[in-house]
Amino acid sequence: MLLYFAMVICGISLLVWSADRFTDGAAAIARNLGISPLIVGLTIVAMGSSAPEVIVSINSALNETPGLAIGNAIGSNIANIAMVLGVAALVSPLTVQSATLKREIPILFVFMVLVFVLLMDFVLSLVDGIILISCLFGYLIWLTRTAKKNRDKKDLMLKEIVDELPDQMPNGKAVFWVIVGLLLLQISSNLLVIGATNIAHVYHVDDFIIGITIVAVGTSLPELAASVTGVLKGEHELAIGNVIGSNIFNLLAVLGIPGLINGAMIDPSILHFDYALMFGLTIAMSIMAWGRKDSPGQISRIEGGILLICFVAYQGYQLLSNS
Repeated sequence: MLLYFAMVICGISLLVWSADRFTDGAAAIARNLGISPLIVGLTIVAMGSSAPEVIVSINSALNETPGLAIGNAIGSNIANIAMVLGVAALVSPLTVQSATLKREIPILFVFMVLVFVLLMDFVLSLVDGIILISCLFGYLIWLTRTAKKNRDKKDLMLKEIVDELPDQMPNGKAVFWVIVGLLLLQISSNLLVIGATNIAHVYHVDDFIIGITIVAVGTSLPELAASVTGVLKGEHELAIGNVIGSNIFNLLAVLGIPGLINGAMIDPSILHFDYALMFGLTIAMSIMAWGRKDSPGQISRIEGGILLICFVAYQGYQLLSNS
């Protein structure tokens, strides 16, 4: 049993580190090829922060444990809002002024409703997977085109995205880190999936529960690190933007991949409780972040504390009720 827990801990640690190396290398290659820094930040860097969830999703589906991937997707979205934003707001109240950010919040709701409708038959099918992955590509195209149109409007979030890009590096070094990052992402993801799956079997717990607790928290660590770092630098829009972008990727890519590979049955309680909680937390975050016409939105320390308490209570409930 200790071996399985060690595999999970090592897998999560290596997963976070390798995702960072892969993202830095890929971003550097794109910039060296002359791609706009803004486009690099909105696409490659954004996808890189969700790389742990995506790789875990692929390996979970290939290992015929799609419940782990589904739990990871929904659990990571809950963790991103309640844990990541909760901790970040406790460090410093989050002020939101970005028009880009407020444009993406409704898009997140559109995708949440879409996923709910697709899963109402309690089956994640091949058709569902195709629809979700197609929406992901459509979203990326929309994102880059919108960013190009608004890059001269001095949007705080767009400025922060460019400012946070990794330093330039030679192509040779960048290619090295892309290759090493991909290899280690695969190795660490396998360690995490095998360890988590065996823990589930030993304790007779469903793969979904392990995915929505241990794995979801682990794969949300890059977003936690990025958001807290952003807050300490005064980049509040970037902190919340990372969460919204990651949640969109989780809904479209992390849920879409199992559908493409082998599909899965969905327990009705997942939609009725876990997905509903994710929806409710997203509504709460949106109300906090939106603000009023004459003032920016803000997630205060008290609100951050409430979000974090909700996350701890939810995790405790899942672990106790399924132990």
